Amino acid sequence: MTRATLISLGSINADFQVRIDQPPGAKETLLARDFCRFAGGKASNTAYLAARFGHPSLLIGRVGDDGLAEQTFAPLRDLGVCLEGVSTAKSEATGVSMILVPPDGKKHIVLASNANDQWDDAAIGQMREAIVRAALPAFLVLDFEVPAAVVRLAVEVAQARGIKVVVDPSFPDRVADDLLPAFLAITPNPDEAEGLSGKPAASIEQAATAAKALRERGVDIVCVKLGDGGCVLATADTLTHLPAERVDVVDSTGAGDAFTGLFAIALSEGHAPREAAAWGVAGANRAVTVYGSQPGYPDREQLLARVPRILERARTLDA
Repeated sequence: MTRATLISLGSINADFQVRIDQPPGAKETLLARDFCRFAGGKASNTAYLAARFGHPSLLIGRVGDDGLAEQTFAPLRDLGVCLEGVSTAKSEATGVSMILVPPDGKKHIVLASNANDQWDDAAIGQMREAIVRAALPAFLVLDFEVPAAVVRLAVEVAQARGIKVVVDPSFPDRVADDLLPAFLAITPNPDEAEGLSGKPAASIEQAATAAKALRERGVDIVCVKLGDGGCVLATADTLTHLPAERVDVVDSTGAGDAFTGLFAIALSEGHAPREAAAWGVAGANRAVTVYGSQPGYPDREQLLARVPRILERARTLDA
């Protein structure tokens, strides 16, 4: 079977992560432990997953001319991710995420975008060329942790080549309404769903309403990622809640990226949206059981062992 190329456009970060014994307060210094350095960023994580699942994987983004870039590249090179779409921002730092993980695993992140937001004409031209030269069939998975103008151009180039677009709408204020009909699928969390739709999305029922509103504005498939690791899926035919499995949460870092990446991979392999959403939920559920993002991502065998259990518990919601 010919597997689609997965093009991942967006943030590339060096993650610096520690465990803390209590959530951070406003006026205190906390002692931390288990300091680790990981590769991170939404696009990097998607590219990692695509290669891990046997797809040609192309990463597009920006890094700085510092030593941190290699931290982000090492695990991607090991899996054979193509880095020809990554360019270097001179005199800029690579993007950095500083991550605090309390005992409940619900991480606190401070993100310094750095090179992710610094795109010159040469970088934009390199991005365009990478998409134009990508082998078809292909899917473009992107986030908005890079400038909105870069995303818009990437979508236009992808559309011209018949490449489907799946979006993780981080920073929803950067997502222009007129772009929504260009997206095959979008995977907001509840806050992002509210920011995009104007409707609260904290509960299952509210998430369903917000998802329907986004479909009415032109997106074919909407998957609202719930805080517990499940999701609400809206398609032309149905509304579905796919609950998360009960797991011991160690670290939620990168779980949302696992969802979006595996959801897109499943769609690219021809799975129906309901099964693709189950891939996303299963991957996110696995990711939270391990410290760090990419170290917790499943392989195909681990994922497929979980998917049937997710589908068994799925329920159709009233439209």
